[in-house]
Amino acid sequence: MSLADALLLPVDMQQAFDLPAWPRRWNRNVDANGLALLDAWRSRGLPIVHVRHDSVSPGSTLASGEPGNAFRPGFGPANGEALISKSVNAAFIGTDLDLRLKRLGIRTVVVFGISTDMCVSTTVRVGANLGYDMVLVEDACDCFDLPDGAGGTIPAEAVHRAHVATLGYEFARVATTREIVQSLAEAKAA
Repeated sequence: MSLADALLLPVDMQQAFDLPAWPRRWNRNVDANGLALLDAWRSRGLPIVHVRHDSVSPGSTLASGEPGNAFRPGFGPANGEALISKSVNAAFIGTDLDLRLKRLGIRTVVVFGISTDMCVSTTVRVGANLGYDMVLVEDACDCFDLPDGAGGTIPAEAVHRAHVATLGYEFARVATTREIVQSLAEAKAA
């Protein structure tokens, strides 16, 4: 997998998702995998744009100024890395992300974050519709148990699996953290 023109896009890696207001998440490795991707990108000087959800909904744990709005440890921008703030699911809507990518000559966008089925999925879909080669790092994503509308719950693992399948079928290439890091290492060695 060629990542020569790729940008890393961590989506909503924020502290709010650890608060009791949110349902159960499933991926205990989301932080370790996300940090491995950031380390691989940073060690090669490749571009990163961080996405933060600044909710405008009253009482949201993701609202600006709330403790939950802060990045999870190690996930904030470092050394001049770019940050975009969004208030909807897609990182391309109401932001200058598309313009930034065009100015950088980016064609491939490698995405991970929280949550697979919401902001990650919507960002991947919009990016694909805009013509970008989207890559979803599935094991560096996480999501929540969801009510099924009939009094039951759809387990987070099933929500994740269905969304990864949909994105992989129509909107993105799907990869693991190990595959992405290995691809970057091979490119550097070549």
